[in-house]
Amino acid sequence: MSAVARAPVPTPPPVRHATVAGRRVAYREAGAGPGLLLLHGVGSGSASWAAQLASLASRRRVIAWDAPGYGESDLLPGAAPRAADYAAAALGLADALGLERFVLLGHSLGGIVAAALAARHPARLERLVLSAPAAGYGKAPDPEREARIGPRLSEMALLGPAGLADKRARNLLAPNAGPEAIAHVRAVMAELRPDGYAQACQLLGSADIFEDLRAIATPTLVMCGNADAITPEAGCRRIAAAIAGARYQTLRGVGHASYVEDPPQYDAALLGFLEGAA
Repeated sequence: MSAVARAPVPTPPPVRHATVAGRRVAYREAGAGPGLLLLHGVGSGSASWAAQLASLASRRRVIAWDAPGYGESDLLPGAAPRAADYAAAALGLADALGLERFVLLGHSLGGIVAAALAARHPARLERLVLSAPAAGYGKAPDPEREARIGPRLSEMALLGPAGLADKRARNLLAPNAGPEAIAHVRAVMAELRPDGYAQACQLLGSADIFEDLRAIATPTLVMCGNADAITPEAGCRRIAAAIAGARYQTLRGVGHASYVEDPPQYDAALLGFLEGAA
């Protein structure tokens, strides 16, 4: 199957900084209007949202964070922070930027963080979007958890960020993904910090998103690509079913990094949910 041609990935806005609980949180921002806060996954960063920072800025104030331990953001305390700790950092960033009510979008591991925030602070959210959400392995047997998390940590130690990106980035995309998307996912992954990645992997291993889902009262969209091999549709549908009134949407022909792979389709699904379009 031939690669799908896409528009070149735009250059993301420059990194900015806020102070949250005495620690630095880095982020990128574009546009004006109602707030939209974007939380990336375990192998990514704020620059991965370059297309959305460009395309959605005419409608929203779009903010993409670098999670604690990513980019220029300080680590959270301890070796294994919990989802609630990351959620508190995300809410602290919203506070620092003057976002009283906003749309929260969490992708992959960012979905675990977004669900934790939504369950604890429903009054702050206009809407919630869980994009290819990870469930976490908190309820998995120890051997399965180790099989999922151990190789990530050992590969980072052995290969370093660039080598990890060379090995793993392609898996985040559909088989016919275009070269621009592949290169962008790889470039962002190659900038991972081993210390922040290790903390995030510990979160992935200990979290169980279902612990927070039944407390979510915010209008919610769950969406996933039908070529996603990282968080397949079946699991994402179970997550949607556990949230009262949640809507589920399939993204056609894209893998895990759907927002990089096909920004027009991704943005249309997002805006359709936020603005009530058909």
